[in-house]
Amino acid sequence: MLRNAKSLPDQCRTCLARRDGLCSDIAGADFSLLQRRRSGDRRFKPEQEILPIGQPCDSIYNLTSGWAFRYALLEDGRRQILDFILPGAVIGFQSVAGARASYGVQALTEATVCAIRHSALIELCRQLPDLGLRLAWLTARDRSLAYDHLTSVGRHSAHQRVAHLILELFVRCRAQWPGEQINDMHLPLTQEHVGDAVGLSSVHVNRVLRDLRSEGIVELHYRRLSILNPDKLMEVAETDPDLLVNWMNSCRQTDDPGDSIAGGCNATLQKDQAGANRALSIAHETKRSPAVI
Repeated sequence: MLRNAKSLPDQCRTCLARRDGLCSDIAGADFSLLQRRRSGDRRFKPEQEILPIGQPCDSIYNLTSGWAFRYALLEDGRRQILDFILPGAVIGFQSVAGARASYGVQALTEATVCAIRHSALIELCRQLPDLGLRLAWLTARDRSLAYDHLTSVGRHSAHQRVAHLILELFVRCRAQWPGEQINDMHLPLTQEHVGDAVGLSSVHVNRVLRDLRSEGIVELHYRRLSILNPDKLMEVAETDPDLLVNWMNSCRQTDDPGDSIAGGCNATLQKDQAGANRALSIAHETKRSPAVI
């Protein structure tokens, strides 16, 4: 349950950003001050631009529902997806207020963002220092994910890249719902999205996914992802168990390690190295048989 849910406005009571976003852990008079500084919610349809490339950005957007992605365009029209954005992420925080965006952000599903103008943000951070620290933490989280992507795309094989991306998205999505026992999820990506994220053609992605399915590792069907063999997926992705914990921590920050999925995984990692593979398998403890997706 979200903290102080009864005292929140209706639109905030089920907002994932209250668990993981800019306003996480802000309550009472501070939250009321933050609410007054908002410039409202904005809703986007799939494939609609949230932040067009080259457009001056005068606000930051906290993604409160849906998925989106950051991307860059080359001169010949090819697209590189930089990262996938899940609820709680901050969009549009530039190094200079009002600077033109060097990347674009597009909605992958129906999405809603909560907007705060840069001019209001400066005063807010003066009045609410914890908000500024939270913004710095969210920015550092995005940077860490970007480093992971760069390493994977730059040095991994095609199979490793695809496996790494699937593993990351599954863990990040899973970590947003602590306590849920799942072994499959809705993954709103096409093979083109996967290819643009890992630097492969759609044909090559199709071949890799077919191989991963035939080897009994993962199955992606009609935008439903099932993890058939989590240990093997980690092996193919060549993912360090500590990186899994970082991904989990990146999706939910808490002062109580026992109150988060990441805390549970840290305890598992301390027991034995083999237990690290169970970090991903938390969702499979009670139900190992995969659903058809």
